Amino acid sequence: MITVTNVSKFYGSFKALDDVSFTIGRGEVVGFLGPNGAGKTTTLKILTGNAFPHSGTVAIADLDVMDHEQAVKERIGYLPESAPLYRDMLVKEYLAFMAEARGLGPSQKSKAIARVAKDCGIEKMLARPIAHLSKGFRQRVGLAQALLHEPDVLILDEPYTGLDPIQIIEIRNLIKKYGETHTVILSSHILQEVEATCSRILIISEGKIVADGGVSEMLGHNALTVKIAGEDPVIRERVGALEGSEIIHERTWEEGDEHGLELRVKPVGIERDALAASLCELCTQEGWRLYHLGQGKVTFEDLFVAYTKEKIREAKNGR
Repeated sequence: MITVTNVSKFYGSFKALDDVSFTIGRGEVVGFLGPNGAGKTTTLKILTGNAFPHSGTVAIADLDVMDHEQAVKERIGYLPESAPLYRDMLVKEYLAFMAEARGLGPSQKSKAIARVAKDCGIEKMLARPIAHLSKGFRQRVGLAQALLHEPDVLILDEPYTGLDPIQIIEIRNLIKKYGETHTVILSSHILQEVEATCSRILIISEGKIVADGGVSEMLGHNALTVKIAGEDPVIRERVGALEGSEIIHERTWEEGDEHGLELRVKPVGIERDALAASLCELCTQEGWRLYHLGQGKVTFEDLFVAYTKEKIREAKNGR
């Protein structure tokens, strides 16, 4: 449903997106992650036809976004980070206005409003002015307008903003259900909700896609936690160079006169026990003091920090 091919975007001399490519099919709920300024919002604006790339192509349902702008927008539901609500309107007036803007007739409009009001839990709010709603309910109204026309593609920028824990669970379940038969791309800083909602993750850093994989694929391996005394750059380089070793998280430590790195290392293409043996052998060869070696679960926080830090490190090294 979504095909992005070699997309680059500039703001003046600043390269916001750098040769970005990915595809997302029907029935996928994809989390789109990255630090502030990484290119997430620019990508979402291009997908929704609110900005255009300087090079590359974007297609929604096989329609080029630039060549078929109106037809593409009819197939997309979009909830931006700050939902564009008319605060002086009643909720039902706003939803009716948005339904008409999307070309729904009178009978379609009434049915659509009833459906999204029920799905988003705002039935009791329809007669209230939007200005009187809490932030969480305003967010629900924003999601409801994105779902009015049952779009093929649903694009959500920070959909959990302002929601309480119960509301988060309800909206999460709604997104997952919708994603069973449609395409959903979701950007959020709440990593545990991305893990709970999405089947696949894209991570962008400094305008480049640095990771793309299924949730089970990215979290399905148990990592090893290893604590080594020594010089940080040397430890990082040697451990990272081991066959079948991928560093996904690191932190420095200092205790008395000793210091070093504590790493979470994911086995890639080898068994965890084989990686553990290689780490022990490396410590012996290098004369490093090994304080701890054990099992440690990979988290999204680990992956997010590891991939974005690696991108920053590459930039500093001129790669």
